[in-house]
Amino acid sequence: MNVTTHRRCQMTIIAEYVLEEKLIALAATSGVHGYTVHEVRGGSFSADGERRREGAGETDRTIEMKMICERVVAEQVAQQVLDQFGGNFSVRVLLADVEVFRPGKY
Repeated sequence: MNVTTHRRCQMTIIAEYVLEEKLIALAATSGVHGYTVHEVRGGSFSADGERRREGAGETDRTIEMKMICERVVAEQVAQQVLDQFGGNFSVRVLLADVEVFRPGKY
């Protein structure tokens, strides 16, 4: 099978639930064609291995938002997210190279 793939960038934003609508609005005005969002829970471990859970309460909810787009768009959105929300909210932004089959969708 000879299938042509096209390089794009997958951006994952892990952030506080309260930012969901603001992140969607930012993506919409930045040239992103689509996104997925779901609630996630996470945690971390202290130096002695003790588990600390985040997102345990109703007011401590976290979302994960994923978008696939051109790398330049992802970098611009990432910078805006960090500039606008990074100082006051828990926000993580990850970029990864991916290959897609239908480039017009991204």
